[in-house]
Amino acid sequence: MTRPPARVRVPFMDLRSLHVELRDQLAEAALGVLDSERVLLGPELERFEQRWARVVGAPHGVGVASGLDALTLGLQALGVGPGDEVLVPSHTFVATWLAVVHAGATPVPVDVSVETGVWEPDAVAAAIGPRTRALVPVHLYGHPVDLDPLLGLAARHDLAVLDDAAQAHGATYRGRPVGGLTAATAWSFYPGKNLGALGDGGAVTTSDPQVAQRVRSLRNYGSTEKYVHAEIGWNSRLDELQAALLSVKLAHLDRHNARRHASALRYGEALADSGLVLPVVADWATAVWHLYVVRTPHRDALRAHLAAHGVETLVHYPVPPHRQPAFAGTAAADAHLPAADRLACEVLSLPMGPHLRDDQQDLVIDAVRSFRP
Repeated sequence: MTRPPARVRVPFMDLRSLHVELRDQLAEAALGVLDSERVLLGPELERFEQRWARVVGAPHGVGVASGLDALTLGLQALGVGPGDEVLVPSHTFVATWLAVVHAGATPVPVDVSVETGVWEPDAVAAAIGPRTRALVPVHLYGHPVDLDPLLGLAARHDLAVLDDAAQAHGATYRGRPVGGLTAATAWSFYPGKNLGALGDGGAVTTSDPQVAQRVRSLRNYGSTEKYVHAEIGWNSRLDELQAALLSVKLAHLDRHNARRHASALRYGEALADSGLVLPVVADWATAVWHLYVVRTPHRDALRAHLAAHGVETLVHYPVPPHRQPAFAGTAAADAHLPAADRLACEVLSLPMGPHLRDDQQDLVIDAVRSFRP
């Protein structure tokens, strides 16, 4: 008989401890909104947008309701629409693909490197066709994509670039913060992100004032003047409460990312000879370790073994987008994407977060090292 999983002793991410640490500051920020006269499109949102844009090196930031909306509205603001094709990675959260569909365009998957999980420039170059309008590189797991070759391709082929930074809050690329390096950058503030709200939220950052203005219009029913609707827009506004809470958390982002980095170093040192394929960081990048993802052909057995020892893990991602029922019957469903299929069978995310204690991490490490496939 299979032994049932043990009581969870090491959660995948300890959100409760994060909120206990910041409880007084978060409560004060929430009460400030409660006592104010604005709950939408007010001073807290404007303050957070300015702060976040400054942190990521972009002149403009626009808060929206979710990371998916940030991607969708970002693409629309860059002129992507019906009849266009957008290149997307084969290995990513499905929101990257869904945004292209919501913008009216067609997602065209480009397979990734098995070693890094992200795009190789040659593969992207080979996939560019006459209807290609944009590229959506993904900064996967908190590690930046090598953007310069992709930006070079985009310039040669007159393509827009919207980078998906939903997992890269605070990451840097060649010494520059991710967030102001492309035409527009999409962010998610889902609670589990390095910078997470207490609900949902997202943002677009950009160096182009016209793109910023278009996102501001699209997020608010196609309007920048009350009761004047210049285009078909959405209801996608980051509310005052979430903006205020995010401002509190933003002040702690660097410190919390440093804790993640320390945990990643401990994993790397302790599991170097474990038989797992461990993540690596390019010498031109500063990763922020949104996730610590290992690989093994014995993934499912290892995950069951860890669960039996009280260690909670997740898989990012068990079903590639092209295998999802939502894309059945499309050209993407028939694409040959062997790296994505392999990664879906091998990747495993170990516990990670700013409140992962050393003693908890030791339990994870000991459990991994005791695994025998």
